[in-house]
Amino acid sequence: MKATHGFGVKKSVRTLAVTAFLCVFGFAHSVQADDKLTAAMPQLTLEMAKKAAMSALRQCRRDGYAVSVAVVDRSGVLITQVRNPAAGPHTIGSSLGKAFTSASMGQATAPLANAIAENPALNGLRDMDSRMVILGGGLPIMINGQRVGGIGVGGAPGGHLDEACAMFGLQQIGAQ
Repeated sequence: MKATHGFGVKKSVRTLAVTAFLCVFGFAHSVQADDKLTAAMPQLTLEMAKKAAMSALRQCRRDGYAVSVAVVDRSGVLITQVRNPAAGPHTIGSSLGKAFTSASMGQATAPLANAIAENPALNGLRDMDSRMVILGGGLPIMINGQRVGGIGVGGAPGGHLDEACAMFGLQQIGAQ
């Protein structure tokens, strides 16, 4: 019985060593693959985010709307936010929520709002995350086919008008 127990312990240690070896080398391999993926992924720089936000703000101002504009990274973290001094205080939260929602969901917020309106079973999406604002005016930021963030505009008298300003901001940085 001691021999079997001894063999079992040796086998367990050997199995553990092999598992650890595979995990270490498997993990190292996946880290290298992630590094390559990260290096190849386009980045939304602070300068690009500022340019998109200010362009959207100026376009809405030209159109006669006092708005706030937020730009977030792929994870929904705020990069920059600007506000027309005449914009209502609620536009700060709505622009950030729209940017977060479009970055998180990977789609424009207007079609998402329409889908919920047409299919009440989807209404739970509104409660999925307290940061989400499902109203027109949020667009994902795509560079070279990769989602790198989101832009949200709030304050114009309609989501389609917010979205038009957001689209103008994205065009100024060559994003889709």
